[in-house]
Formats: sequence, structure tokens, C-alpha cells
Amino acid sequence: MPTFLIYLVIFVAVIIISSIRQVNQYERGVKFTLGKFSSVMEPGWRLVVPVFQFYRKVDMRVKAVDVPDQNAITRDNVSVAVNAVIYYKVASAEKAVIEVEDFYYAISQYAQTTMRNIVGEVTLDELLAGRETIANRIKEIVDKETDEWGLKVNNVELKDIRLPENMERTIAKQAEAEREKRAVIITSEGELAAAENMAQAAKILSSADGALHLRTLQSINDLSSDQSNTVVFTIPLDILKAISGFKKEN
Repeated sequence: MPTFLIYLVIFVAVIIISSIRQVNQYERGVKFTLGKFSSVMEPGWRLVVPVFQFYRKVDMRVKAVDVPDQNAITRDNVSVAVNAVIYYKVASAEKAVIEVEDFYYAISQYAQTTMRNIVGEVTLDELLAGRETIANRIKEIVDKETDEWGLKVNNVELKDIRLPENMERTIAKQAEAEREKRAVIITSEGELAAAENMAQAAKILSSADGALHLRTLQSINDLSSDQSNTVVFTIPLDILKAISGFKKEN
């Protein structure tokens, strides 16, 4: 084989070897030829011709973006600090590279702005009671905006809502007052039910001859089991009437 052909084969082999690029299963490669988008490279070994072509890998796995504390003012003028976490993934590797310079940074900044705006539209009570609803609203807005960037927002969760110390003390006092109110209502309802039951029991005992006497004897029997107590009781009027009636008959 001529020397020229040997050198040519070696040159071609070196070019081919240096052109091989590996794209992992969780990645996609966006290839550009002479500066223009040409294709999306699927996982495996792919050829990228040096000088004429270059590519950029895009991770397609779900990512978690920690949205730092955002100071916002609710609709009822309460200052709060809210942080959240956003779970998203790249749906279109082509758009993620071409349409936005740095989608990691872009989605984080847009989420911060959206979260401040949403918090400003609700009251403090709505924010504390409807965290899931507000998180879903943030998700819908961010997901709609980032569609053009080739991103798909899977979920948004509000991690923490911090209030000023004076507001926390006020809410704690309010919660304590509510608990005391419920306790008083429950106690009064129990006393009312007990009074109604006692009134009905008294009515039944008074309507039957000797029923009160039997109830008294039962109470005495219960007390007699404990010898450490001294019991003083009065004789019911129906017993006295019964005794006086017995004497008259005699």
C-alpha cells in the first residue's frame, strides 16, 4: 500500500475517532452545523465533525429549583417571607438551548417574581389556609410562560411562610382564645345535657310511688361499702308520710 494511502487512512480514522461523542440515556444533544441548528442527538454514540459542527448536551431529568426567601406584602398589608421549591424538566432540548440563554437561571428568576405577585393578591388568612391552592396558581403561571423555553413544570410547593414576631404572637393569642371559646361551649353543652337528664330522672322518680325511697336506699347501700366515711342524711317526706299513715291505721 502506498505511503500516501496509509497516511490518508490514519487521518480519516483520527477524524472519525475524534468526532465520536457519547450522549447518555438521560441526555439529549443539540447539534449545530456551521452555526445553524441541524438535529437533536439521541442517546448513544454520535458523530460531530470538528470545526464544522458542535453540540450542547441537555439534561432531561427532573430538576428541583429552590426559590429563596421572597419578602412580599399580602393584600391586607402584612409583610411575609415565603420560599418554595419548583420541580421541572426539559421537554424540548432544542428550545431550551435556542430560546433562552440559561434556563436554570431564567426559571428561578421568573418563579420568584410570580410568587411575590401571587402573595400580593391574597390575604394572610388565604395564604395560610390555602397554601396548596396558591402553589398551584404559581405552577400554572410559570408552566405557561416556560412552555416557549421548552420546559415543563411538574409541581410547586411552598416550603415555609414566616411572619413578623408581633403577628405570630397575635395569631397565637387568637388561636388560644378560639380554643377557650370551644372549651366553654363544650362544657356548657355538657352541663345542659346533664341538667336535662337529671330533670327527667327526677320527674320519673316523683311520678312513681316509692321510687324515691328505693333510690335513697340504693344510695345508702352504695355509701355503706366505704366505712371510713360518716354519712348524715335526712329522711324523705314520703317515708314520714308512710309511717304516719301506718300509725293512723293502727
